[in-house]
Amino acid sequence: MSKQATPPPPGDKPGSTNPPPPPPGWRHWLWPVAIFVAFFLWLFLPTVHRAPQTNLTYTQFLSDVSAHKIKTVDLAAPGGTSSGTLTDGTSYTVVIPQQAGQQLLNDLQSNGVQMTASSSSPGFGSEVLSWLILLLPFLFFGWLWFRLSRGAGGQLQGVLGAGRSRAKVFDEERPSTTFADVAGYDGAKAEIAEVVDFLRNPDRYSRAGAVVPRGVLMVGPPGTGKTLLARAVAGEARVPFFSVTGSSFVELFVGVGAARVRDLFAEARKRAPAIIFIDEVDAIGQRRAGQGAVVANDEREQTLNQLLAEMDGFDPSAGIVVLAATNRPEVLDPALLRPGRFDRQVTIPLPNVAERAAILAVHARDKKLAPDVDLDAVARGTPGFSGADLANLANEAAIFAVRAGRDVITAADFDAARDRIILGRREGSNVLLPEEKHTVAVHESGHAMVAALSEHADPVAKVTILPAGQTLGVTEQLPLVERHMYGEDYLRDSLAVRLGGRAAELVVIGQGSTGAANDLAGATGLATKMVREYGLSPTLGPIGYPEGGSVFLGGGGPGMSSRPFSEATQAEIDTEVSKLLREAEERAKELLSQHRPEFDALVALLLEKETVNGSDVYRLAGRPDRSSAAPTDATMAPRRAAASAGVHAVGGKDADSASR
Repeated sequence: MSKQATPPPPGDKPGSTNPPPPPPGWRHWLWPVAIFVAFFLWLFLPTVHRAPQTNLTYTQFLSDVSAHKIKTVDLAAPGGTSSGTLTDGTSYTVVIPQQAGQQLLNDLQSNGVQMTASSSSPGFGSEVLSWLILLLPFLFFGWLWFRLSRGAGGQLQGVLGAGRSRAKVFDEERPSTTFADVAGYDGAKAEIAEVVDFLRNPDRYSRAGAVVPRGVLMVGPPGTGKTLLARAVAGEARVPFFSVTGSSFVELFVGVGAARVRDLFAEARKRAPAIIFIDEVDAIGQRRAGQGAVVANDEREQTLNQLLAEMDGFDPSAGIVVLAATNRPEVLDPALLRPGRFDRQVTIPLPNVAERAAILAVHARDKKLAPDVDLDAVARGTPGFSGADLANLANEAAIFAVRAGRDVITAADFDAARDRIILGRREGSNVLLPEEKHTVAVHESGHAMVAALSEHADPVAKVTILPAGQTLGVTEQLPLVERHMYGEDYLRDSLAVRLGGRAAELVVIGQGSTGAANDLAGATGLATKMVREYGLSPTLGPIGYPEGGSVFLGGGGPGMSSRPFSEATQAEIDTEVSKLLREAEERAKELLSQHRPEFDALVALLLEKETVNGSDVYRLAGRPDRSSAAPTDATMAPRRAAASAGVHAVGGKDADSASR
């Protein structure tokens, strides 16, 4: 029985969010202190606690003096306000004119009035100032109380409001990204656009009895545009769009993640039809612990359980669709992937040649391109590049143009940008010694010549002995077509090409060097896969023991803690791997020995020019130029890209294709 969703409150009005009163503490002493300070000021401000007084006219004053009703008088300056007390203790004030002179003083003295003199008496302004000074403590401490109470209430509200969703809502103001800004991926856009169309026109589908998919999961390698597609959905949809990351559900307090999930879906139900986008859903959707396992993070599992209940519990007619993106689908819980939750899984792979050209055209909209720039050629020269890689490529090309003092990007800028991304920055100070330069030329010529003489190897695109980044020299291969499957003949030729550099050193110099370290590691990894995973060993037969690892992130994952085969099988695997590598090395040495004049000519040309195009390699080898279908100066994909191209670097990176 599935859990039913809690209906929204009547009127769709959220409950009161007023913070509770601050907890008791030292802040409660502020009011007694304010009262004490005000009382202290009241005592020492004479204009505040002065006795009530009577205003007398000058005629009344003279009459009271004659009637002996005036006890004291404080004479002010002529024309000023004088004050005093009557015989009954009442205070009075009187304005004595300037014309009153010695006669007034004689009358006061003869009637026994005690006389004093002062310059002036407090006026209305002084009284107002006194009251302001008296009220100042109340104003100050009241303001301080308000700030402290507000801060404490805000902190308490932050704790009590931790269960609120942190989703960003795009309702009226949506992102400007549309499906037109997402080049390629027509199939993925069609599936997602269908969901948007359902939310816009639900009657069309309800007449046929169709219901909207509850969830659409977008999976693919990093940088392929999953989040960009979600932004395009937000820009295209005329419904509220809730965007949130998976990590925003996980918090220090237990139960906060589940509360945020409930709040997110409650807000979405209020605004239905709506779309919820959860980026990096693997942060909360990882597989739960199995039977007997120790639960490492119960908070994460509670969050996942709440997400499962919400996706399975709300009414499909409410029109809420959940979009999610991840590049680790293998770690997601099976309950999250079943129909009824994420009904559709849209794979967004690395773009093909046509899609790469379209993506480059999008990123080149605001850039000035020279006439020699062919985006189709650049796309063919970037197999395995993702959309993010292509955006970085266009930006790096623009940076190279700016360094050259131009605002127009040329084809050479794109070529330099590819080398910068793949190999690193080329330092002019990294100069090789003469003997090192000759060794590097021999090594790279061995790679290139074996590749040119091998029928099933990828065509050679460029050979260089210019140091760049961690590499001292590079041989680049560019496939004519983007492969998805590899035959045994291609893999064996790839092994021979990888070991061609070491074989050339053994043939010409008579000994190996440290420059073949990356080649040996890549060749060993490929041979191991051929034996353990691809079943290409006649001795072991059709067995497969693949290593773990992410589907899209690569890396192979850690080694198996408990191998599913015996020590004897491991010994046979080691023997077969060593046999494959020795056969590949002997084959490379044989090819180079049989074509020694052509090989020596390539070494000499490489020492002279430092960079040789693939067409020159095939001309010297006496073979048809197989690099004509691709740009002669094109490079290959980054290390993390799909198996498409090969780079054989001396003393540096190695991204050979078939080992992926």
